[in-house]
Amino acid sequence: MEDKFNLEAVDKTFTTYKRGQMFDGVVVIKRENGCIFNIGGKNDAFLPCEEVEDWENLKIGDRFKVVIINNKNEEGMLVVSKVIADNQIIATQNANKLKIGSRVTFVVTEANKQELKSKMGEYNILVPIGEISMKTRDPYKCVGRQFEGVATEINRDKKLIIISIKMLEKQIQENNEEMFWRSIFINKIVKGTVKKIVDFGIFVDVGGFDCFCHISNLSYERISNPSEVVKEGEEYDFRVIEIDKEKKRVALSYKALLESPKLKAIKELEEGQVYEGVVIKILTFGAIIKLENGATGLLHIKNATEANNKQIYEIVKLDEKVKVEVLDVDIEDEKVSFKLVG
Repeated sequence: MEDKFNLEAVDKTFTTYKRGQMFDGVVVIKRENGCIFNIGGKNDAFLPCEEVEDWENLKIGDRFKVVIINNKNEEGMLVVSKVIADNQIIATQNANKLKIGSRVTFVVTEANKQELKSKMGEYNILVPIGEISMKTRDPYKCVGRQFEGVATEINRDKKLIIISIKMLEKQIQENNEEMFWRSIFINKIVKGTVKKIVDFGIFVDVGGFDCFCHISNLSYERISNPSEVVKEGEEYDFRVIEIDKEKKRVALSYKALLESPKLKAIKELEEGQVYEGVVIKILTFGAIIKLENGATGLLHIKNATEANNKQIYEIVKLDEKVKVEVLDVDIEDEKVSFKLVG
């Protein structure tokens, strides 16, 4: 049976046409920049050509749904959109498939002291004030922002979906914590963002989990404040140095990934070369020598004298300046061995 418009009924309701209303209609005239689209009233609507994906194949008599986006154009016609209508139809179809516990992404369109509001096709979305984001204090600042939540109630008859943002955030946090504790281990290198700087260290966000780096683990040099080394909001690499799962604490080190002054000094040494140094410690089997560049190493008793009956304190004295030859440099273990010269 051929569809017929009830013009008299439409005439009575024509003045109620407003933006956002969806209507079914038909193409009656096609122009270069768009087409005249009849939605049942005496005044036809205008559909711009960019609103039709397959514009070239559009023909008179084609029927589909449109949404009013402007009350009047320069010709006095309603301006309609097929793209918006198509999106709303798809949104309604998606809403019809939702189940309790489904994730829903939406943009807040209205807010008051009781709830946030949005739309999903023909469905209204409501977020009770107690279920908004734990990070949001002012509901009015949510308008225009995109959120994701969990559907806690769906009323098909009333086309209503109740959403909890807080519930999803809690689920994500619990999942992230579980994954974090499964993957963390001593000496692991992690990326973290400095959240807060205090006098005694920094709080670092590692994958959503709060960790701590003491000021003593930021630099090999003595610093008075962590801000001398790192900046709030910046991301850095850290090494995990301590884990306490019971107390949910993780300690990090920034300087552990830096080259220590000791290692830097050791790398400057060449085997076979002679250097001047000072005896800084006497041991039963030798002495610790500190060179002018800061490198330290062991002068074993066997490399200090050929005599078998002498003690190291008989050969060198504490704070005595000596000349030593580098016998071996162990970069990996940061060890140096010397031989006494002269």
